[in-house]
Amino acid sequence: MGLINWVVEQHQFLMHQCFSLPFAFLFYFLTKRGYLSLTCRYLFVSVGGCVLAVVTMGIYSLLLFVSTFVFILVLAFVDPGYIHIWVFGVQMLWQTFWHLLIQYKEYWLHESVSIRMFLAVSSLMLLTQRITSVSMDLQEKQVTVTFSASSKRKGCVMLLPLTSYLLSFTTLLGGPLCSYSQFVFLMQGIKPPPSPLGAVFLKLIQVLLLELVRFCLVCFMKQNIPDPSHSAVLCGVLWVWGLALVYRMQYYSHWRISECINNAAGFGFRENSSGDWSGLSDGDFWSTEASSRMSDFARRWNTTTASWLRRLVYIRCKHFPLFMTFGFSLWWHGLHLGHFVGFLTWAATVKTDYYIHRYLHPKLSSTWRKLLYTCLGWINTQMIVTCVAIAVELRNMSGLRLLSVTYAGLFPLCNILLLVILLKVDAVRKTTKVVM
Repeated sequence: MGLINWVVEQHQFLMHQCFSLPFAFLFYFLTKRGYLSLTCRYLFVSVGGCVLAVVTMGIYSLLLFVSTFVFILVLAFVDPGYIHIWVFGVQMLWQTFWHLLIQYKEYWLHESVSIRMFLAVSSLMLLTQRITSVSMDLQEKQVTVTFSASSKRKGCVMLLPLTSYLLSFTTLLGGPLCSYSQFVFLMQGIKPPPSPLGAVFLKLIQVLLLELVRFCLVCFMKQNIPDPSHSAVLCGVLWVWGLALVYRMQYYSHWRISECINNAAGFGFRENSSGDWSGLSDGDFWSTEASSRMSDFARRWNTTTASWLRRLVYIRCKHFPLFMTFGFSLWWHGLHLGHFVGFLTWAATVKTDYYIHRYLHPKLSSTWRKLLYTCLGWINTQMIVTCVAIAVELRNMSGLRLLSVTYAGLFPLCNILLLVILLKVDAVRKTTKVVM
């Protein structure tokens, strides 16, 4: 019972998602048997999303409903060529207002923020992904939505799938992000996928194992809190690494449950495969944590969000795309002090990784060198990710003090120093070539 009580107290997002599973199975069963027409399917997922929002967020569910309503108004009255600019600006201003309100309540008024408000703002961030994804589709003419007087009926027909995509109960609380076109294709379900029961069961077992390991790790760490004045430096570093791993495992559980909900509804099955239900996934624990390079970790962590950031910012920026992408990410996450330190550190260490790999990789001629490079790279990646996770999750000065006291913060600092040295060496080489 201790584990169950701990999960309920510490991870209410996870429990709210678990409550959606029976309705996802019901949707799959009714669709598979042909009891739901296409219109009824759209109504099922959209009404289900609205009910889920009201039940879990209360009055704060208005954050999502207002965003959706304003987005539809922009679609109706703004020229398609300018829709993305308007949508992006309005949506990010609305989201930033609530992020700043949370900071005002926490740091200025010293009030505790309601879990419902946190849940609503978290869902609003995911809604921002879906809204901007549609606006980019419209800008790139991958999707067309018309609301002119001559096509009023067609506009109403387009409105239901769009609303269902934005407020679907399968992605409302946890993603993963899929394109609007993919969502419509999945809802049409021309070729229904096989039963997802086995895949969902296995993924639920994985979630239980992750939470069990996390529970044991938290108990162990509570009993072995290091004293900076007496403990060895290695003990402090390992303790901080364990704390960051606890935070990351919470995300892996969250993403796995999100996969379960989508799979239970019949979404995420890969065609031409034998029982592969990984079509909608935000990341895998083993492949992500096994990354020996920061750039690999950045691509594998929260996969659909990483792809969204790449499309929204990285590809569109002509100057400093990497830093602009991570800069927007810290804005999207909430503009806390820890976010500034964490995401800018992440960007700098990814840039360092590119330079180091380009410089060292040609010199890895033997197998033992490659193995040593991989092992050292994995340790370096784990420690940098540890510092980023602590800074981002604790959000304020307490995380930075913890990294300072335990000396874990030396890892990213050394990487950033190495980046400066490599940039200077690179500049000297270019100057020498020009002179010659």
